[in-house]
Parts: sequence; C-alpha cells; structure tokens
Amino acid sequence: MKVVGDSEHFKQPFDHDEDYVSRAETKREIVIYQELGKKLVALSKTQIDRLELDELLYDNVLKTKTIKINTEAYRRQLQFIGKLMRYVDIEELQLKMKNMLNQNSNESAKQNVAEKFKDQLLSEGDSAVQALIEKYPDLERQKLRQLVRQSKKELTKKPDEASKSAIELVKYIRSELAE
Repeated sequence: MKVVGDSEHFKQPFDHDEDYVSRAETKREIVIYQELGKKLVALSKTQIDRLELDELLYDNVLKTKTIKINTEAYRRQLQFIGKLMRYVDIEELQLKMKNMLNQNSNESAKQNVAEKFKDQLLSEGDSAVQALIEKYPDLERQKLRQLVRQSKKELTKKPDEASKSAIELVKYIRSELAE
C-alpha cells in the first residue's frame, strides 16, 4: 500500500531547527550528571576538597554523605546534585577526578615498590644495598645500612610487631624514589 500525500504534510516543527534537543537526549544528559554526582559522593572529603567545587555543590555533596544510602531522601539528593551539575563544566570536573584518582594509584604503586625494596634489603643485606645504590645513586649508603640493621634487630626481638625502622626505611626509599 502506498501512502499518497504532500511531503510537507508529514514534516514536524523541529525538522528545521538545529538547536532542537529531544526529551530522550535531555534525559541521557541528566543521567550522566547524576552518575557523576554519585562518583563525587563516593570520594573522601579530602579528595572532594582537592576538586575545588563551587560552594553550593560542595555543601550538597557533603550533605549527601550523611544520608543513608537506599533511601528516598538519598535518591532525591542525588537528583538535586545532578541538577546542580548542569552549571558545572563536566569535562573539566571529569579530568580533575581522573587526575586525582590516577595520582592516588601512582602513590600506591610507589608504596608497593618501596615495600619490595625493603623486603629485598632485609633478606639479602649489603648486596641488595649496593644494587639499590647503583640503581638510585641519590640514596645514602650509610643511612640505608643503618636502617636495615635496626630493622633486623627489631624484627628479631619482636617478629609479630611492625618495626619502626622498617617503616622509616620504606618512607626513606619512597621519598628518594619520588624525587
């Protein structure tokens, strides 16, 4: 069956408007804002502080943290945060969040490397100290050997407890690796 009619008859008013935004597209944007709001609420207070949000959004994100999850009030608060997010530069905020979270993962990676070096130093002794100094010439041999000796001594006395010298050794290695 063939429909016969004027093609102008079937046109809609929004067919010629380039600025027209459909309701479905608007709803998709709202969902994006709310998801980003959920990610903001999941961050710690210090991480939120680093993002430098505007005051109203910052206060409401912190207020959301006090509301019980899976309640109607929490859902409404997230919707409100989504509404506030419409006035924020989303790309800039996402970039800041990505950099901050990436920085946190870099810090944990540095911590893991320092822990591995500490374990290697405690197990192998002076040969590991020499290898580490060859790899990182900024490290002080005397300080490394002293911290390794103290750590071993503390671990022989109290093997169940964390050695203060071992913690100090990790901090020293980590600070020198960061530079």
